[in-house]
Amino acid sequence: MENLVCKIEALIFTSEAPMTVDEITMFFNKIEPAQVQESDVLSAISSIQEKFNNDSFSFGLFLSGGGFQFLTKSDYHLLIAEFQERKANKKLTAAALETLAIIAYKQPVAKSEIEQIRGVSSDYTIQKLMEKELVEIKGRSEDVGKPLLYGTSTYFMDYFGINNLDELPKLREFQETENQIGEKEGIEQKN
Repeated sequence: MENLVCKIEALIFTSEAPMTVDEITMFFNKIEPAQVQESDVLSAISSIQEKFNNDSFSFGLFLSGGGFQFLTKSDYHLLIAEFQERKANKKLTAAALETLAIIAYKQPVAKSEIEQIRGVSSDYTIQKLMEKELVEIKGRSEDVGKPLLYGTSTYFMDYFGINNLDELPKLREFQETENQIGEKEGIEQKN
């Protein structure tokens, strides 16, 4: 088991993207003569997380974007962000956030529907979101002209620290309630 722990640690460490338990299990079953069970992988991941959980490490093994990845602990976020000058690069414009929200909640969605909701052209914003790999083409619609359909990428989940789209805030949480005190009075005047 110790050998498997080290191998999984090395595999996750070298991976550019978060690795799921299924991916790790399938990988080891391709290269190992003995079959590695999902429970063995989960146990090894638990051991790795426990190992890096103490304060002598500035990073740990975290579930992010639907898989496991070594990430710097939140205590060091500001230090790392300053070092990499990532603060400016991480900011999304209001238009980008608005477009991204529409795509996240309505996906797969055509550009025309996004533009109908926003009331402005979204070509540039969608292109920038695709360049940042937050949005990807999910296919084509069966509507006239077969427009492209857009959806969020796996990087979107990693970027926002969620594991699946069910973790997005529910739309009802954003609905404004009427600002009303007491009873409504009639508009008509009494004679």
